[in-house]
Amino acid sequence: MTEKPFLQAVGISRVFTGTHHEGGVKDITLNIIPGKITAIIGTSGSGKTTLLKLLFGLLSPEKGKVLFEGERIWGPEEKLIPGHDAMKMVTQHTDDLNLFAKVWDNIAVLLPNTDIATKQARTEEVLRQLNMLHLADKRVFDLSGGEKQRVAIARAIATRPRVLLLDEPFNQVDASFREGLQQDIRQIVADTGLTVIMVSHDPAEVLSMADELIVLKDGKVLETGSPKQLYQNPANLYTAQLLTNCNVLSKADAKLLGIHAKKETVVIYPHYIDVSGGWALNRWVVKNILFKGFYEELVLDHDGITARAFNKEQGKFKAGDKVTLKAWGYLEY
Repeated sequence: MTEKPFLQAVGISRVFTGTHHEGGVKDITLNIIPGKITAIIGTSGSGKTTLLKLLFGLLSPEKGKVLFEGERIWGPEEKLIPGHDAMKMVTQHTDDLNLFAKVWDNIAVLLPNTDIATKQARTEEVLRQLNMLHLADKRVFDLSGGEKQRVAIARAIATRPRVLLLDEPFNQVDASFREGLQQDIRQIVADTGLTVIMVSHDPAEVLSMADELIVLKDGKVLETGSPKQLYQNPANLYTAQLLTNCNVLSKADAKLLGIHAKKETVVIYPHYIDVSGGWALNRWVVKNILFKGFYEELVLDHDGITARAFNKEQGKFKAGDKVTLKAWGYLEY
């Protein structure tokens, strides 16, 4: 017997018509891989959040259907409390938290009172999974935005859902703590087999956290694949620009970096460019130097053509220096 797909969208569409543009999703078919983290990425208005809500059952498709283990997910028109019972969603807002209750109580309240020992054990387990045990007796009101987000995620996984949906979940989390929270979620996925579907606009976030990427453009799936696959070999210029701040040059301009391309558009990642101070015909001027921690990002100009390159030898160049660029890797479109 053929195994039923875990979570599946079959030809779903939900279109919103506005004054200046049309939004939503159109004719999307996809299968979500169980026990993995899938990230939905795209520019603003590409349909990311609409797709997430359709998968959860907060919205009903105008055509097509969403299936969970072969059973149709019903939307708000058919279900009094929308959202599938085996799924939980966390957004960047934390409005459902009880601000004046303790962190412990915000989580424990979702668990049944039929077995108090099990309730206490599960609450402690969730707090440990998200490294929040030290916050258990604090009021949510007294927490930072990032800590509140952790509480919201803890509440979502307390009842052991099969699928966790995250809509821009790390916006309220300080950069210094964001990576730790992402790692905690990855560990929970590895330990429990939880399936996570997330929407994000941060390329660093999805590249380091996701197992699978779904790229949306104008409400349609443009391409899918692993983060490594789509970063190294994106089939579309759109995807390359989503995943990194890349250089996009014409075929003619690319010759200034020693590239003789066959196609009209050339994409060069900043770390694909070597910068040297030798004497060569093609001279670039260092216009700006951006400190990035362990490396610098050089903003360079050649007769109005701008390029960016990474430099790990900090202090080697200064604004106004004339340098030579050579690209050792590139993509063509």
